[in-house]
Amino acid sequence: MRRISVVVSVYSKGRLRYLLDCIDSLRRQSIKPFEVIVVLDPDPDLIDFYRVRLSGDVRVVVGDGFGLSNARNAGVKNARGDIVAFIDDDAVADGNWLKNILKNYEAPEVVGVGGLIKPLWEGYRPVWLPEELDWVVGCSYKGLPEHRTFVRNPIGCNMSFRREIFDEVGFFRSDIGRFGKLLLGSEETEFSIRILANNPRLKIVYEPSAVVYHRVSPDRVSFSYLLKRSFGEGLSKALIVNSGRNLNYALTTENQYLRYLIGTAVPSRLKSFYKLESVCHLASMLFSSSAVISGFLVGKVMKGFRKISQNKAVAKTITDAT
Repeated sequence: MRRISVVVSVYSKGRLRYLLDCIDSLRRQSIKPFEVIVVLDPDPDLIDFYRVRLSGDVRVVVGDGFGLSNARNAGVKNARGDIVAFIDDDAVADGNWLKNILKNYEAPEVVGVGGLIKPLWEGYRPVWLPEELDWVVGCSYKGLPEHRTFVRNPIGCNMSFRREIFDEVGFFRSDIGRFGKLLLGSEETEFSIRILANNPRLKIVYEPSAVVYHRVSPDRVSFSYLLKRSFGEGLSKALIVNSGRNLNYALTTENQYLRYLIGTAVPSRLKSFYKLESVCHLASMLFSSSAVISGFLVGKVMKGFRKISQNKAVAKTITDAT
């Protein structure tokens, strides 16, 4: 049986209740994790707060820098398992999450496994938010495969990789990805692209039976959040393309998703255009897509944007502008 380390990253004292629920779900796994590692931003107040509130069966480590990529890298560097799994601090895992992840690693060519992320609404799903846009709130979205298959990359809230692959291709890039409330992403995308470009024979699996439930707080169900998150996604993808490497993989999943929207999602709403919900869904998909494209174009023009996640003032200026 392979040993699996689970990494949970935390940047705020306000997420204690979520984190404890997450850790409890890991304790209830049908296959127990070898270790649970909670990674904290290097903030002395944050470190003191959590170290006295987490029990001894949880390893607490401190990241070398701020931001999600730095936190995940610290988790990997401290992990003692053969497999490193990642779950968000505001998510809870299904009881068979690790079991259904691990079964895929019986194939030696599989180096990464991601699973299904279901939204756990703290309030309600807004009428204007279609399932096709659930990626905006960090969940699996309509248009993803419904069965086990090979994919370019998993979604960060529910993913895992062999520990040894980090020694081969490096770690998550710290200039990409979430930085506090800055709505960037795609560090797992860039990392996965690097893996596949380095060795095309390796595989990353999407395993929908490996389920986590991701909380969606009320502050993430506003139309302004939709636009900011979509704009940030475009910026993040521009960072990957601007690197000039591995362009064959850079936008393959995004192109498939766009074809799904145009070929399936939009026509299905047009057939029921007389319904208010369909009109709202069409508008949301249009505005979200436009924001993604706008963010991508801005990122392409601003090639110096690569260090944005390390420059809080510049980051705040751009995200506030959206």
